Amino acid sequence: MFPTAPLDTTIEVVTPENIAFKYQLAGPFRRLPAFLIDLVVKAVLIMIAVLAVALFAGVTGSQLAGVVGFAAINVGWFLVWWFYGVAMETWFNGRTLGKMAMRIRVVTVSGHPIGGVQAMLRNLVCVADLAPPISLQFFAADAPPVYLIPTGIAGLVVMTCTRRMQRLGDLAAGTMVVIDERGWTLPVAQVEDARIPALASYIPPGYRVSPSLAKVLALYAERRLFLSPPRRRELAKNLAAGLSERFEFREDLDPDLLLYALYWRTYLADARDQDVDLQPLNGYSPLQKDAALVAVEAVPSEPSEFVTAVVAGDQPPPDSPTDPSSETKP
Repeated sequence: MFPTAPLDTTIEVVTPENIAFKYQLAGPFRRLPAFLIDLVVKAVLIMIAVLAVALFAGVTGSQLAGVVGFAAINVGWFLVWWFYGVAMETWFNGRTLGKMAMRIRVVTVSGHPIGGVQAMLRNLVCVADLAPPISLQFFAADAPPVYLIPTGIAGLVVMTCTRRMQRLGDLAAGTMVVIDERGWTLPVAQVEDARIPALASYIPPGYRVSPSLAKVLALYAERRLFLSPPRRRELAKNLAAGLSERFEFREDLDPDLLLYALYWRTYLADARDQDVDLQPLNGYSPLQKDAALVAVEAVPSEPSEFVTAVVAGDQPPPDSPTDPSSETKP
């Protein structure tokens, strides 16, 4: 017997920025109700158009109005039936009313929003996915042999044979249907610098990073090891613009350490751990209000080696003197 494993419908898409998005693929049992809802919406739109034309022809009483109305109904039916999905998926980010109701959307195989050409391709090939049709005689023996009722067997078979559950239209357009919930994951860098947790404790506890800033922090921490100290400070200075002022930190604080501390607080800190060892800071306070106090008490004559190290972003000397009274935040 071959070992069995549960069906995994999760697919991961990695962007050029090394950000991995995980999508949950939408299977046939979620896509079929969306298709039926869109089918009802199309029928309702066509019925509204027919009623409007019939009402207009009845009010005017003109035979020409009836002929023009009949032609308009046929044109409207063609546009609604073939281009409803194209317009909705193009303008509403890969979603139709049925897909909105079932919380699914169409994206490219690279995880990007689809365009008009892709929406048109996947909707036009939908006819092939609905094959083979069955005759009306399947339901009534005296019915005419007209093959009008689609079965969707072709699309279902192709979906089960592809890794991304793509039907023929998706294969032609390079798209896939996913559940409209995605999560992104980034590599977690290890922080071994003992100063970082201590410095992160000065960040206001109520501050929450935005999703975009969280991605920037993760990417910066991942690539930080491959950058020289001057290059780190150059990049961090631009990324950390405004953070020092918001946290009321000293202007001479190394922006590289600030970003690294914010990364540690966002990804690695345990919210339940309230006891932070401030010993690695050796009496240094990054707060602007303590700048004069530190200059007087910690460095009475000249800047200490630790303050210089924090400002420069280097490791403090191992034999730096320790001030026990400085372990409490000012």
